[in-house]
Amino acid sequence: MLPNVLEVARNLIRERVEEGDVVVDATMGNGNDTLFLAQLVGERGKVIAFDIQLQALENTRSRLQRENVLDRVELQLASHEEMGKITDPVSAVMFNLGYLPGGNKEITTQANSTQKAITAGLGTLRPGGIMTIVVYWGHSAGIMEKETVEAFCEELPQSNYLVLKYQYVNQRNQAPFLIAIEKR
Repeated sequence: MLPNVLEVARNLIRERVEEGDVVVDATMGNGNDTLFLAQLVGERGKVIAFDIQLQALENTRSRLQRENVLDRVELQLASHEEMGKITDPVSAVMFNLGYLPGGNKEITTQANSTQKAITAGLGTLRPGGIMTIVVYWGHSAGIMEKETVEAFCEELPQSNYLVLKYQYVNQRNQAPFLIAIEKR
């Protein structure tokens, strides 16, 4: 069976992240990707995770405490645009756009801040690093965000980045898709 978009994103990240690396979860949500990244970087690595919702931060903190990996994660109650303040070279950046599962569906990622966050994340990414963007666009701001992200990524210079789009083309209901950006 073909892997779903999140599985492909995680596989791409697994190929590039080593123990001790610094990585970013740009949209921590309920902590699923934050936990995945914390397990990848190991005890010597660091995950920096962003979200604007206190509920997301609290859900993630609880999850990481249960798994005994909170000490390798820096939780930021801030927009993913703040990624530009990271000074360490980053091996991977993960985005899951949309809204907090189980949270307020009116609070969503937005085209403008997401484009700024992608730009900031690419600035922190080391050569050979990867950024994955799972675009969930079945929400009120989703179509505009999808179009903005796609247009922005299509214009990235080929000499600096490889951009992949992974999408099932026969799915209904605004199925999510993956954009992966490898920095050369």
